[in-house]
Amino acid sequence: MNTIQLRYFASIREAIGTGAERLSTAAPTLAALRDELIARGGAHAQALARGKAVRVSLNQAMADESAALADGAEVAFFPPVTGG
Repeated sequence: MNTIQLRYFASIREAIGTGAERLSTAAPTLAALRDELIARGGAHAQALARGKAVRVSLNQAMADESAALADGAEVAFFPPVTGG
């Protein structure tokens, strides 16, 4: 089990109702972590649903969902950002 710090930003934070949480997880990758959070149901399932555009960072660097998780990692989920 790894203990990680989760951070949620923008509309994802608003939907879930918190900006951060600590989580103990056996998920080996970011994809497995996202699936674990979706399985919680409710706001997590809606905000992080497959098919929704969600960006993810690992230790403050953009990451692909195939990236491996390690104990103490910081994972952030946020919607795509557009400028204008």
